[in-house]
Amino acid sequence: MKVEKNNIDSHNQSLLKEHQRKFDFVAANIQNTERVIQKLIDFNVAIPSWALGTGGTRFGRFSGSGEPRSLEEKLEDVGLLHALNQSSGSISLHIPWDIPENYVAIKSLAAQLGLKFDAINSNTFQDQKNQPLSYKFGSLQNVNTAIRRQAIEHNIEVIKHGAELGSKALTVWLSDGSCFPGQLNFRKAFQNTLESLQEIYAALPNDWKVFIEYKAYEPNFYSMTVGDWGQSLLYTSKLGPKAFTLVDLGHHLPNANIEQVVALLLMEGKLAGFHFNDSKYGDDDLTVGSIKPYQLFLIFNELVEGMDARGMDHAKDLGWMIDASHNVKDPLEDLLQSVEAIMIAYAQSLLVDRKKLDASQDSNDVAGAQEILQDTFRTDIRAIVAEARLRSGGALNHIQFFREQKIREQLTKERGSKTVATGL
Repeated sequence: MKVEKNNIDSHNQSLLKEHQRKFDFVAANIQNTERVIQKLIDFNVAIPSWALGTGGTRFGRFSGSGEPRSLEEKLEDVGLLHALNQSSGSISLHIPWDIPENYVAIKSLAAQLGLKFDAINSNTFQDQKNQPLSYKFGSLQNVNTAIRRQAIEHNIEVIKHGAELGSKALTVWLSDGSCFPGQLNFRKAFQNTLESLQEIYAALPNDWKVFIEYKAYEPNFYSMTVGDWGQSLLYTSKLGPKAFTLVDLGHHLPNANIEQVVALLLMEGKLAGFHFNDSKYGDDDLTVGSIKPYQLFLIFNELVEGMDARGMDHAKDLGWMIDASHNVKDPLEDLLQSVEAIMIAYAQSLLVDRKKLDASQDSNDVAGAQEILQDTFRTDIRAIVAEARLRSGGALNHIQFFREQKIREQLTKERGSKTVATGL
């Protein structure tokens, strides 16, 4: 379905007076407000094609209603999100869940919705229907040459799909590893994986990148062949200048200092970007900012400082994408909340007084440095984010608009109450 612009304008008009009051109050105490708003307008967070349906756990999946039944309907849902928040102008496809049947038609629909294609994702972490060989004991690491060849060819096929759509990056996440001591030879597993990745790397177009994602555990619990950022960095360093490390916020052991990880990867010029989510215990894939909003701010604080130190474009030089599982919430409402949390954390990080923070750090003023960061974090800048959205043509309160317009009810009427999103 398509959101009518006049309905958004009507919604905004009803909230404009109160919004202006909040905005004027916040803006009066912030320097360079216009600079922050422009950076927010320029910022974009990609929506993954697999996040548009209801997720699940190992124990079950409770489907929602009106879920997208095809790639075309997934594009329509991302277009709907982008119409409301003006910050979700790209989609990240997962292959083979979302293989386009007609590239021209898909690109035309995306253009109509104002969308671009972000990094494209391969899948060797599960067996597909009619797949000749199984990935039960790994894919790119497998001791069986034929299985490794199958996984390599799949990734090369994914690159070809992405090239047709205008994507510029391949994301590789491997579930490869072992469950028990002695199950595999660590050095051979690493070498097999590296040689497989080298073939995939050689197939990249000149203007492409490959993102190597890591995960501390799951589905393997004794070892993961790309188990942490150091292992990913080792692979990317050996592959070459087009290879980068992708950080998923849930892919760490509990209480890991993710802000330090991203600072060092950025310093080395090897940070690809992010899969944003939140977690309480592990890879929970919860709504961004729902559990640890201060950590999210601290991560963005390091990102902005590091990107500025390298003269990078905040909006274009790193990949920004959500990776969440909506088990009990409406996927579209969840995604709106997640993008909003990212925009708030980004805006807060832009307001950090860098000169004062640098001075506190250089003089070992620990309490002073803490006060600077926490004072910024505790500043309610939601009206600044809403102003950027308003100027871009989005809805001042997108969740309220979504509910008032009964968008999920309309999608259910169009698609049915028992639909299941493709790939889930």
